[in-house]
Amino acid sequence: MEGTQVTYFFMAITVIASVYAFNNGALLTKWMMTPNLVRTRKEYYRFLTSGLIHGGWMHLIFNMFTFWMFAGKVEYTFNYLYGELAPLYFVLLYVGGVIVSDIPTYYKHRYDEYYNSLGASGGVSAVVFASILLDPLSRICLYGVFCLPGFILGTVYLIYSYVYSKESRDNINHSAHLFGALYGAGFMAVVEPNVLPVFIQKVSTWSIF
Repeated sequence: MEGTQVTYFFMAITVIASVYAFNNGALLTKWMMTPNLVRTRKEYYRFLTSGLIHGGWMHLIFNMFTFWMFAGKVEYTFNYLYGELAPLYFVLLYVGGVIVSDIPTYYKHRYDEYYNSLGASGGVSAVVFASILLDPLSRICLYGVFCLPGFILGTVYLIYSYVYSKESRDNINHSAHLFGALYGAGFMAVVEPNVLPVFIQKVSTWSIF
């Protein structure tokens, strides 16, 4: 695969699965991350299938738009670095992010009969933070107006996700965002060790003026 074909493949299967699940409550229930059922019924597939479905159109659109914004840069980099193996690296990054991000959620809520979560946010966060590690000074704009270098916005995002994962004030799985982001940055640093010193060098030369 070349270009952004893997990116579009993941977008396509996620949109198809999510739209189908919108009209199929049984599938939605069967595929979402329900830690208590993973524990009692050994339904480990939920670590993966929960990343294919979403809670509504806005949830789906936001995740897929964010994924599309950052995945291309990562996939092109993988194509340059790894050639024919690039799709494998991208799958390990994205799918790994979906699965790994739900592990803390599982351990935290495995005895909670009523807790569940869904969405590709863990995988999307992994891709976003891999992109930030590759290009920390690239500006990321919130709502097309408020723009900051990726490493600053990423730091704010990590702090925000950590704080809200502790407080649980809303129905968002901030823990998945946090651990997906950490997985993505860690994955990039491991598979391409030169990325980390380059990241530090770029950040050290940044100036607000």
